[in-house]
Amino acid sequence: MGPPGAGKTSVGRTVARTLGVPVIDVDDDILETTWKMPVAAKLLAVGGQRFLEEEGQVLCSLSASGCVVSLSGSNPLHDEAMQHVRRGGVVVYLDVDLEDILRRLTRMKVDRIVGQEGGATLRDILLYRKQFYEKWLDVRVLCGTGDTVEGVARKVLKAVERYEGAETYVSTRGCSGGSTSFSDVVVEGLATDGGLYVPRGGVPQLDAGEWRRLVDMSYPERALVLLEKCVHPLDVSALDLRTMVLQAYGSNFSSEEVAPVKHLHRNQYVQELFHGPTASFKDLALQLMPQLFAYCLPSTCNYLILVATSGDTGSAVLSGFGSLAGADRQKTGVLVFFPEEGVSEIQKLQMMSYREGHARAVSVRSDFDFCQRSIKRMFGESGLTGHLAVEYGTVLSTANSINWARLLPQLVYHSSAYLDLCRDGVVTFGEPVDVCIPTGNFGNAMSALYAKRMGVPIRKVICASNHNRIVTDFITTGQYDLRGRPLMLSHSPAIDILKSSNLERFIYHVSGGDSRLVRDLFTRLDGQQHFQVPEPLLGRIQQEVQAGWCSEDDCLDAIRRVHTQTGYVLDPHTAVAQVVAERLQDGSTPLVLSSTAHYGKFAPAVFKALGIPDTPEDPVEQLKKLGSTASRPGEHREMMKCLKGRSRGGHTVCQAEYGVLVEEVENMIHDSFLKVM
Repeated sequence: MGPPGAGKTSVGRTVARTLGVPVIDVDDDILETTWKMPVAAKLLAVGGQRFLEEEGQVLCSLSASGCVVSLSGSNPLHDEAMQHVRRGGVVVYLDVDLEDILRRLTRMKVDRIVGQEGGATLRDILLYRKQFYEKWLDVRVLCGTGDTVEGVARKVLKAVERYEGAETYVSTRGCSGGSTSFSDVVVEGLATDGGLYVPRGGVPQLDAGEWRRLVDMSYPERALVLLEKCVHPLDVSALDLRTMVLQAYGSNFSSEEVAPVKHLHRNQYVQELFHGPTASFKDLALQLMPQLFAYCLPSTCNYLILVATSGDTGSAVLSGFGSLAGADRQKTGVLVFFPEEGVSEIQKLQMMSYREGHARAVSVRSDFDFCQRSIKRMFGESGLTGHLAVEYGTVLSTANSINWARLLPQLVYHSSAYLDLCRDGVVTFGEPVDVCIPTGNFGNAMSALYAKRMGVPIRKVICASNHNRIVTDFITTGQYDLRGRPLMLSHSPAIDILKSSNLERFIYHVSGGDSRLVRDLFTRLDGQQHFQVPEPLLGRIQQEVQAGWCSEDDCLDAIRRVHTQTGYVLDPHTAVAQVVAERLQDGSTPLVLSSTAHYGKFAPAVFKALGIPDTPEDPVEQLKKLGSTASRPGEHREMMKCLKGRSRGGHTVCQAEYGVLVEEVENMIHDSFLKVM
């Protein structure tokens, strides 16, 4: 299936010849044989609307198996005909660049396309039809400019082989008992052996021609193509995935570009990941992940999503799951644990604005690591999970970046940053860039490494730590050591983390999938609070990533310096990245700074950095005053609206005891699911 001029007939013949099966061309072998006249003559005789109806009825009578069928360009405009076709086979969409098709059709002087008789231009006809190809596809074959017929045929065969197979996931620790489906991975979150799920075959790779096709696409279009490559169409159909993506990245983002890239100065660029509803990069994953979760849910029980947050994840999870509707919302609850003293006041107020029965945030008199460790312990205690399932009909899951469905959407924005630089002429495809990422739980950095594995020409992923420099120390020395190491509060609380969960995926990645090594290392970390990787592995780690750290004074100085030089206000996390990038990056390639949050979420630190006196106590007034100071980026309206509508009430504060957190889980289940029964 594809538009006129996509090469369906030539590709169909090549595929059929390779498979040794018959080929049917609908135009030549079915329509003209049935009508006893050329297709162009039929169109001229009856007009466009009647042509579509008669063409559709002919296709409805087609009975074929064990062959390749090349549809006409207008077949997908007839619903009944396409439903008939899909019952009998796999619909492969040849997604060819519009300009390529227009050049081909101009050379061919085609005059038998429905719509031409009414005076519409070829461009308008093709743009109108795209929605129908998207509606009916089972598998997309993205065709690069200059692809040969043989090359496209090979892609078709590979796509159909993938469609007829299965894609499964394994634990980084290799003890979960075989392979797991995408749906189970999304719903379970954490593997039963305590490891993290990864695709058995790794992430897919795109060729240069496919990447170039993405350059001129919008963010949702790029996301759809990349996620179709990563999610098997029998796990989530292409049409359903498209619906989710368009809902995730629509009017809920304040920028039409979703994750725009802006020039900062010299070779440095900022990717603004804070235009979502809660003003942090977590929205890029958490506007989509809850839809995937609801899609994969079995109908037999309720699910409680447990989340530990160092600030931004909490409000993003509450927003994302809060947007679910109907039955999905009724059987899904969300409970967020956050450190009482470890998040900014605005982050806390954002979380407190969600007070519905199925969504709640609770603070803990401890740090993020305690919250995350407690949640992992709950997942690992079969007595607890069994009790909740039997007694309350409720299963636990997670939306932290340990969940593959949380991590997966993040590789899209790293890919999109590079594609934006290509579109704007900063690089041509194939020229390298570096990416510097504020790093705490390592999920953002890991998604950049997956984007690199898929074919994005990222030279170095630079991990930037604040004075809690556990990741920097590990990448520098190969030793991960938590012994006697206190967590220190900082101006960049989202990366105030000592136990970096996604580091497990990274070690699995660089070790070539050595699950035994991963299991031994992280078992040692759990029991002895430290491990050391072998020297050869450390060498491979340092080939993949660089790392540095930034003091509190240097962080504030960077905010002040960059604002003086450019008028741009960095949030403290992006400032940490900017400091580390200045130290480690050699300036020979463009550098993308992942700007993970809007500066308004950390107003007191920004006031201090910019030397603005008389900081207002009220968060709304803080944002207003900052907005009058900063020329760019602008005020975040959704965050302002959320704070203006906030409740004045207090919130639950727990002692740092595991049993107390378990009680909160049971209370949440009771309030969310049992009261309504």
